[in-house]
Amino acid sequence: MLDLAILFDRLGPYHHARCVAAGSRCSLTAIELSALDDTYAWSRVDGAPDFARLTLFEQDVGRRRKSEVRRSVHHALAAADPEVVAIPGWSDSGALSALLWCRQKGRPAVLMSDSGRHDEVRRRAREATKRRVVRLFSSAVVAGAPHREYACDLGLCAATVFDGYDVVDNAHFERGARHARASDEEWRRRLGLPKRFFLASSRFVAKKNLFRLLDAYAGYRRRIGADAWHLVLLGDGELRAGVESRIAQADLAGDVVLPGFRQYDELPAYYGLASAFVHASTTEQWGLVVNEAMAAGLPVILSERCGCAPDLVREGVNGFTFDPYDVDALAGLMQRVAAMTDEQRHAMGRSSRTIIADWGPDRFAGGLMRAVQVAISRPPPKASWVDQALLWTLIHR
Repeated sequence: MLDLAILFDRLGPYHHARCVAAGSRCSLTAIELSALDDTYAWSRVDGAPDFARLTLFEQDVGRRRKSEVRRSVHHALAAADPEVVAIPGWSDSGALSALLWCRQKGRPAVLMSDSGRHDEVRRRAREATKRRVVRLFSSAVVAGAPHREYACDLGLCAATVFDGYDVVDNAHFERGARHARASDEEWRRRLGLPKRFFLASSRFVAKKNLFRLLDAYAGYRRRIGADAWHLVLLGDGELRAGVESRIAQADLAGDVVLPGFRQYDELPAYYGLASAFVHASTTEQWGLVVNEAMAAGLPVILSERCGCAPDLVREGVNGFTFDPYDVDALAGLMQRVAAMTDEQRHAMGRSSRTIIADWGPDRFAGGLMRAVQVAISRPPPKASWVDQALLWTLIHR
């Protein structure tokens, strides 16, 4: 059986599900750089029934010296001695250290990426550097269509790029949502949730566009009046105080619910009790919360700047997309969805489940295995001394 190593910053619940699926198809060693991180407050996911697990640091890897990260990554890869290494991205010291190890040992590297051309402003010099790094990978597994295009822009051959990187355990969210709906009133009392509500779930950071979402919701309420749905903003972060202030200024204190951050096992009930899901980010590489909402059977109202939109949203079938800077457009879509009959919204929710059924952990495992087979079927890309020097420079910058 093929020996594969896969690298992640941290084995959160989403990465764990992918590793379980991949571990059923090969001998897998999952290397996590950190047991905990400073960005996501997920509880540690223990247990690795289908793969070996190596943890390099207990605290966020960003607190470690880059030379220490390189040595630890190289030591872990030497211990695992994989035939192929799957690496998340091309920019941080852990990923670059793994790529350097592959170059030194003559092992093929598979890129895992959900970056797209329009995620951020692209600068010519930086893109040129990126192309030199990306061409050292033998193949890639990316999130979806926009990410495949970008990987090819950076120099990978289209025949070596496969999708399925950004998936969740659909069964976890479908099962939990169904359980909550079966005891609807009990769960609403337990969680303090209203009868009808739009759900949003995100970190409270600028790119999630929460202030425009609140403005759009306020506009929707002005149009509808007392019959308007509530809005539940699930999550937390640095903009919490600002969000609370905007809610007070708009006189929405009784209409917007802020449950705070919730752990992975708690999430499905919120989706199960929601009437529709909205995600307003101004930029988003993919948007795993959309997968979660669709697996739970919700219609989705989604910013067109989310990387998942081209693959997951079918206009008028399971949801709608909008310009995240157009507050009136979002307010209009909220009004449109709320005006639907229950059967119309349930039909959209069923379409969401049908679409997302093809985007579960098995898709990731299949895409990864195809990328691995391509990688081992051809010689590793040639690397000049300039490429080697560039990797060293980027690792330690």
